[in-house]
Amino acid sequence: MGNRLSKIYTRTGDRGETGLADGRRVGKDHPRIEAIGEVDTLNSQLGLLLAELTDGRGRWPGLDELIELLEPCQHRLFDLGGELAMPEYQALDEQEVVRLEATIDRWNEELGPLENFIMPAGSRLVALAHLCRCHARTAERRCQQLNAREPLRAVLPAYLNRLSDLFFVTARLIGRRQGVAEVLWKAAPAPERADG
Repeated sequence: MGNRLSKIYTRTGDRGETGLADGRRVGKDHPRIEAIGEVDTLNSQLGLLLAELTDGRGRWPGLDELIELLEPCQHRLFDLGGELAMPEYQALDEQEVVRLEATIDRWNEELGPLENFIMPAGSRLVALAHLCRCHARTAERRCQQLNAREPLRAVLPAYLNRLSDLFFVTARLIGRRQGVAEVLWKAAPAPERADG
């Protein structure tokens, strides 16, 4: 494989445009670039979660399973970003959505039903998984904005949608395996009525 990046800066984007893989120049605020950027942010956030999970090996049982199932998601997100950068390129397969669904179902069975709203809190790892969930939702919204302008293959937003669900279940499972209680939402007290 040849060099992918021979030079880090090119100065070609200094005026607010960037190049797509097909040679087109678009504004850096173009919906396609916004979508690519949000997928990249999600991938980086997932990298942080995986690093923290790896550091937690040995302290909490069952983290290896989480790492093994989440690591491929980084590569699929890179594939998804590639499809956004090269509209003719197709790398993400519907089977990846099926894989996420099977994982969600299996992990959810272990967790049982959720009876209350929970907060993105409890431990650093739980909060990091929730950050991944939030970034997945943002990336999905950006892809939907692009889709309204330039249709995408349905598997791309579907993968991000399912991935956000996976991160929600991941956050709950991490808490369970760490022995950390879920932080339940507490409604604000009803405002006092001013009489008179």
